[in-house]
Amino acid sequence: MTSQGSFLMAAAWPVERREAVWLRTAVLVVLGTALIAVCAKIQVPMWPVPMTMQTFAVLVIGGAYGWRLGGATVLAYLAEGAAGLPVFAGATAGPAYFAGPTTGYLIGFVLSAMLIGWLAERGWDRDLPRLVIALAAASVVTFVAGVAWLAVLIGLSAAIANGFTPFIPGMILKLALAAALLTAGWHMVRRRRG
Repeated sequence: MTSQGSFLMAAAWPVERREAVWLRTAVLVVLGTALIAVCAKIQVPMWPVPMTMQTFAVLVIGGAYGWRLGGATVLAYLAEGAAGLPVFAGATAGPAYFAGPTTGYLIGFVLSAMLIGWLAERGWDRDLPRLVIALAAASVVTFVAGVAWLAVLIGLSAAIANGFTPFIPGMILKLALAAALLTAGWHMVRRRRG
């Protein structure tokens, strides 16, 4: 089930030689981390965590890249932020950023990308109803991790009220956008194959 064409980007950019696989991997990681960083800056300021487009980027990357490359891309993004690059939603970066209110969501991004990627490799991204279920499940993973960490800082009730409930409409929109983009990607791959 995890053959080379089992996820969208492998089908869209097939490669045969090992060197070409490394090139594809490097290019996709760079593009993926850049997308997450740009999406981090698209935000609605809220307390204690902002609403950003990062979850959209994570869902698309996981769905398009598969679980290994999707998870590795999100880990690379977190490493960039830990190294001090300005890739996070906030104005700061570095290791101290991981002690803030968004830490759980950042960890959830990795798990979310891996879950949607794993499901995509098993064909859940090939039809819309299963894709929506997979995207919703991956979104829930992000929120469970995020709210759990936030609860440590501000209590469970406040974490749910401030770190989950106001994000529901935005999450529905991001889920719909991710579903549309992944579906369009597979449609283009199928058309190209004839």
